[in-house]
Parts: sequence; structure tokens; C-alpha cells
Amino acid sequence: MIPLQKAEEMTRDSLASYIDQSVLKPEFTQGEIRRYIQEGIDFKCKTVCVNPSSLPVARELCRGKGTGICVVCDFPFGQSSTESKVAQAEFILKDGGVEDLDAVLNYGWMRSGLWDRTGAEIEALARCCRVHGAILKVILETDALTMEETARAVETACTAGAGFVKTSTGFFSGGNSRGASPDVIAVMMEAAKGRCKVKGAGGVRTQEHFFRLINMGIDRMGIGYKSTPVALGAGALD
Repeated sequence: MIPLQKAEEMTRDSLASYIDQSVLKPEFTQGEIRRYIQEGIDFKCKTVCVNPSSLPVARELCRGKGTGICVVCDFPFGQSSTESKVAQAEFILKDGGVEDLDAVLNYGWMRSGLWDRTGAEIEALARCCRVHGAILKVILETDALTMEETARAVETACTAGAGFVKTSTGFFSGGNSRGASPDVIAVMMEAAKGRCKVKGAGGVRTQEHFFRLINMGIDRMGIGYKSTPVALGAGALD
């Protein structure tokens, strides 16, 4: 949705409400996970985005705070069976406290034109999220798709009940890394037509890029822990 005021005129807290701060690197120590989750809370990000193994720490640190929890599902490749993805989603969501589930779709299916199978997977995940009161954000891995495939993927996701469509994982290495580039976001927003929201992730490392996407009408952005203070125009936390 196009914001009522330009990003350049927003308060830092308003800008932070667009950010899911990513804490996803597999090599992170427990101390680093705690540090970067806490930084997301201190910056008042919308959520911190964590791997399932980090969920207990996120629950501990986010409890009673204004920052929610986003957990990835079948990350980063999306190659598990639909049944396995739904089982993981159920495990993640069953004890509550998780606002968003970011599930990676099988982009090989999309490249193969298996849209019915893709839609059925989204529907199954959406049902699980509805039961537990969570928002389903599906990761398309747009770097692996053509613009036409991206538009079709968005159409499929909106029809199947996803709350958000998201560009990428940040872990794709099979081609050019566009991530949340304005041209990709424009295609996704046009295809969504307001039926589901759009989250950009990958390559949002400058305040100029961050502001441009907000002014385009993006709804959320996944931003790495190093780039959050840059996007917000804030100094590094002590």
C-alpha cells in the first residue's frame, strides 16, 4: 500500500515497523543469535526472523516486547515434501507466540509449470497458519524465476490464501542476485493487486533502497542485522 507520508518524513519507529530483522546465518553462535535478536527488539523492528532452532531464544527475548517473531519453514531451499513442510509448520506454530511463518516454496516446481501442485502446497500451509493465528508469507525465490513466472507465482499464492509473497531467501547462488530490486517488486505488486501483501528481501542495504521500496508501497522488508541501522539512519547499538 502506498504510504500516507513519504519514507523520508517518517519517524524511525514507523520505518522500523517495515522491518523483519533477519537472524538466519547457520554459523551463528547462541551468543550471536541473542545479540541480534535483542538488537531487532531495541530497534523496534516489526519482527525478528529466525530459524526454528532459535525459536526458544526468540520467545524468551521477545516476550512482552513490541517486536514479534517470524520463523522460516523449509529454509532455504524449499525442497521438502508438502507433508513435511506442513509438519514443520505445525511444530513451529503449535505453542504460540509466532506471528509470521516464512515458508520457502519449491521454485523448481514453478519453473516446471507445476502451478496446481504449488497452489495446493500453499493452501495446506495457509490452513495450518489459520489454525494457529499466524500469517503465511511464501518465499518465491524470484532470482530463480523469470518475470513472467514471478507474476504467475504471485497470482497462485494470492489465490491459494497466502498473506504475503516474498522475493527471496538471500541464500540463492544459482544465478543473478536481484533480490528486492524495484523492478521485481513492481511486478509482484502489480500481480498481487492488493489481494496479498508484498515482502522484499535480499540486497536491501542502503537507506535509499529502503526508502524507495516503502514509497513504492511495499508492506515489509527482510533486512540483515548489519543493514538495519543503515536503513534506519541509526548508529550501531552499544
